[in-house]
Amino acid sequence: MATRSSSSEALTTTLSNSIQVLGRGFDVTLDIRLLYCKGAPGSRLVNLDESEAKDIAVSDGLVVPNVYVAAIRNRNLTLPSDPSDLYEIDTDKEASIEEEFLPHRPVFGFLDKAAVKRGQNDNRESVNPWKLCRVTQVENAKILLGMVPIFLCTIIMTLCLAQLQTFSIQQGVTMDTSVTKHFKIPPASLPIIPIMFLVIIIAVYDRIFVPLASKFTGIPSGITHLQRIGVGLVLSCVSMGVAGIMEVKRKDVARDHNMLDAIPVLQPLPISTFWLSFQYFIFGIADMFTYVGLLEFFYSEAPKGLKSISTCFLWSSMALGYFFSTVLVKSVNAATHGSNGGWLAGNNINRNHLNLFYWLLSGMSFLNFFVYLFVSKRYKYRPGSPMLLTKEDKEDEL
Repeated sequence: MATRSSSSEALTTTLSNSIQVLGRGFDVTLDIRLLYCKGAPGSRLVNLDESEAKDIAVSDGLVVPNVYVAAIRNRNLTLPSDPSDLYEIDTDKEASIEEEFLPHRPVFGFLDKAAVKRGQNDNRESVNPWKLCRVTQVENAKILLGMVPIFLCTIIMTLCLAQLQTFSIQQGVTMDTSVTKHFKIPPASLPIIPIMFLVIIIAVYDRIFVPLASKFTGIPSGITHLQRIGVGLVLSCVSMGVAGIMEVKRKDVARDHNMLDAIPVLQPLPISTFWLSFQYFIFGIADMFTYVGLLEFFYSEAPKGLKSISTCFLWSSMALGYFFSTVLVKSVNAATHGSNGGWLAGNNINRNHLNLFYWLLSGMSFLNFFVYLFVSKRYKYRPGSPMLLTKEDKEDEL
């Protein structure tokens, strides 16, 4: 009994210490108490030698907000004519072995003021990180700031995807879903069709297009991440245009057969629901280009300390797209309010103007693409990016 009691107490103590270490050691959002991560009394799981205990180094990616604050606080300081006069730790010091170093770039010059020295005695130990930042930290902040417009330009595509997924199902419910005499495909399962095609297309893209394109461009991925995103944005515009054409065809069938007020499912229109697969197919290819390219872009360009959470940019873009899709539907109904209550009002999709809404999305995507062209032309890849390699550079490395 005593042995079992002592074992239970030991297990309870171990679990309690584990919770303390996790709760106190990794609570970086509110209070970074790294003391508990290196074996503070009462919180250790393993006995450590106090003489060997060291503070945990926090990556420069986590101090990016400091740059913006320091740039504002130093807004009245004068930038030196020579960028080498900006603050940076010495690359030959032993403490800088594990540090990341990025060269100065002449973009977003207002952020350079975060690295302007206030005096000659500025050293790493006495520097206030909210008043003075390293050039590398400033460059990381520039990279993040440059990625924001790219991020914003992809929201429209997710907005289109949200509408496609919603209204295509409503369209499919009114159409003939028969595959054979005894099998009908649910309209919500239509996205499986472009996925089946994508299995083939992705293999062709990866095994044929990428090696062929890389021979001409010298870029390992064939084309740059930004070019890949742009191709997807164009295809999303085309997909919305095709969706509008398919909706016109569907309504023409309903009108020709006097079935504008037909009951969905019970009275299907004499047109196959597979007509909707065209818009899904095109958007599936757009998805392959834009979302995969966006993920690769964010991961390759993000500062070293933020690479592990760089995927949040992609999911944030998608989340905002789905949110604004609801806002757009309500806005369109309010702007087109008339005798029918708006383009998308009511439950009878045969009486609505879904085709006009699709074409509106196509027009928005078209304008968004030109905004993206302007933004992507001005974007500067981070130093050392594979996207900066030319064919000659690649041959030199070989």
